[in-house]
Amino acid sequence: MRSMRLGSCVAMGLVLTLGTMVCAAAEGEWASWQGPTLDAKSPDKGLLKEWPEGGPKLLWKLDGIGKGFSTVAVSGGIIYTTGDTDDKKLMIFAFDMDGKPLWKVEHGAAWTGDHPGSRATPTISEGKMYLFSGVGLIGCYDAKTGEKKWTHQAKEFGGSWHGWGYAESVLIQGKLALVTPGGQNCIVALDKDTGQTVWMSKGFTAPPNYGSIMPFTFEGVPLLVAGTGGGLVCVDARTGEVQWSNSFCKGNVANCPTPAYADGYVFWSNGYGKGAICMKLKKVGNKVDADVAWTTKDMVCHHGGYIIDNGYIYGNHNAGWTCLELKTGQKKWSEKGVGKGSVTYADGMLYLFGENGGQAGLAAFTPEGMQMKGQLKVAGEGPSWAHPVVIGGRLYLRYDTNLYCFDVKAK
Repeated sequence: MRSMRLGSCVAMGLVLTLGTMVCAAAEGEWASWQGPTLDAKSPDKGLLKEWPEGGPKLLWKLDGIGKGFSTVAVSGGIIYTTGDTDDKKLMIFAFDMDGKPLWKVEHGAAWTGDHPGSRATPTISEGKMYLFSGVGLIGCYDAKTGEKKWTHQAKEFGGSWHGWGYAESVLIQGKLALVTPGGQNCIVALDKDTGQTVWMSKGFTAPPNYGSIMPFTFEGVPLLVAGTGGGLVCVDARTGEVQWSNSFCKGNVANCPTPAYADGYVFWSNGYGKGAICMKLKKVGNKVDADVAWTTKDMVCHHGGYIIDNGYIYGNHNAGWTCLELKTGQKKWSEKGVGKGSVTYADGMLYLFGENGGQAGLAAFTPEGMQMKGQLKVAGEGPSWAHPVVIGGRLYLRYDTNLYCFDVKAK
């Protein structure tokens, strides 16, 4: 019970810390999955608006980082990623900004089931690095040296992985490290420094799936929303108390994308023909509730995600890309782009990375349409499920055992 007493004390002190939910990041920092504002939008400015033939300048390429789908985190002048080695170990790699190795450390066993390869992206916060492995090992390390600080297994909280292992990146909010082990204690908050349990959600039981937790604040209430095998669930970030849930996509083959939030709406789209749901939030007494604003089959997103910009959603739809109006779900356009893939936003442009063949592209976009402004190709085998990262004037692309770094600054 000591951990629960700790939880109540810590939770009281987190009200102010969690109030903004997303902390400001130093320039050139992409310290977590989906970047400094956790919405796949880069703060970079002054980038190329069109690529030369063959793509922007390649600064360097790394290979031998193990097989994986993990993208990169960039923080404090260090680049982090993960990969599964031939001896079935999950390794965390750290490189300097020139791509030179700094250190590597083992993070338990690799995922050896279907679609082997590392999954989650490392998360960096206040000199520490956090990772959740495909087989459920949650760990904290010194971000400068890789020295282990603490670890837990998801099964300690009653969780077990779904069909293709855990793929969630650890969310850091204030003093909390947050993950979704699944089960009766679906979402768990740990003290990020000690690993002690602060709270575990109650009243919502579901298996985990493959996205990560999205934090946001609505009418002064700090909230967390997660897409699970049982649908969407939203909890109070201070206590884990369930605010609302919705069974959309319950029992789906795989729910991969992370939910998105903007302007009082939570949006979530999934693949396997399921489509998307948009929830409109409302305050009911001291709690937050939500009603279904709309659903659609006009965005069927397997893994590649979406961004919300000025009231419109831009994301992967089947073998291409689609724009939807956030408040109504009205479809504005569909384009092929680089085909099915993942997306990141930077300096008013979309950076697209195709699932097959290593095709990446730059696209200009508005609610009226999308226009390709350059393409490039990188080498690798199998599907590419690592999302592109744009930070510090650089584009990072992870494909298979390779990591590429391109200069995308305007000259």
